Amino acid sequence: MDVTHATLVEAAKSWGLFYLIGFSICVIIYTFWPANRELFDRAKKGILDKDDQPWT
Repeated sequence: MDVTHATLVEAAKSWGLFYLIGFSICVIIYTFWPANRELFDRAKKGILDKDDQPWT
């Protein structure tokens, strides 16, 4: 079996595409998982808590 550069590039492009699609699906599932709603709501509100006062 002769492995050339073109063969490796084609395999990397194919498997890289599947890897990125799978990773994206996992991130979307993690983001919209019902158990994470409280965590993300707390992070959304907590980022503005320290900025509620004017600068002195």
